[in-house]
Formats: sequence, structure tokens, C-alpha cells
Amino acid sequence: MQDYKYFLDNGIFDFQNGKYNDAIAKINKSLEMKKDWAIPYFYRGACFHGLEEYDEAMLDYTKAISLDGNMTDAYYNRAKISLSRKDIQNPDIKKAISDLEKALSLDPKFQDALYAMAAAFKKLGDYHKTLEYIEKLLTIEPEHVYARALKKLILQKYII
Repeated sequence: MQDYKYFLDNGIFDFQNGKYNDAIAKINKSLEMKKDWAIPYFYRGACFHGLEEYDEAMLDYTKAISLDGNMTDAYYNRAKISLSRKDIQNPDIKKAISDLEKALSLDPKFQDALYAMAAAFKKLGDYHKTLEYIEKLLTIEPEHVYARALKKLILQKYII
């Protein structure tokens, strides 16, 4: 007999192969059998994220977080959606920063979250905070190309 783990594992396999709709169908079967664990909500959210169905992705990431407050990637992915959406006129950057702070409290060396935090503060016009997060990232990964480029831009264009 196939259990919830079977459907989740196959859904994750489909997700990893870019078959988001197939993955969602399998993950939904897993959730029909067991609704109280975070992992299927996270992966279904990632599928919706890949399909650019951001509202559904946000709901699933939020559900995953409510079931497991230590899901670093769910906080990060939720923040990334808030920071990158073009269909919302005034995205909640402060909420994204809050999610990134939580992700970084769980993993202080999470490079993508450090870079996203720098980008968030740039959007808010807080260039000193932007540099603070860039420096944290460059301490971990001195050759981080995007961080080095953002640092150069901030120093040349915004902080004279």
C-alpha cells in the first residue's frame, strides 16, 4: 500500500524535474493522508513558486512555517516572493526583512538570505544597512560576485 511518504517522495522527484503540476497532484495526495507536517506544504509552495502562482506559494510557505517554525527555506522563499513580485505595486519589504531575519537567526551563514537582506535594504534606501549585510556575506564568501557588484554600486552611486 502506498502511504503519504510515497506520494511526497514522488512529488518531490517531479518538482526536482520541473514537473510542477504533476508534483502538486502527488503532494496533494500525500496531504490527504497526513496534513500535519510541514514538508509537503513547503514543496507544494515551491511548485507554485515555480509556476509563478505566488499567492498560493505564500499560503503554503506560511502553512509550512506554522507547522515547523524552523523551516529556514520557507522563510527565505516567502521573502524572495515579496521582494521580487512585479504584480504588486507596494510589496511588504519590511515583512520580507522579518522573514529574512528569521532565516538568518536559524542559519547565520545563509548566503542567499544575506544577499536578499542587502537587496531589501537597498529597496528601502538604507544604503548603510545594505553595506552591512554585503560585508557579512563577503566575510563568508569573499568572491561572491553579486555582493561585490552591489557593494561597488552602492559605494559609487549612493554613498559618496
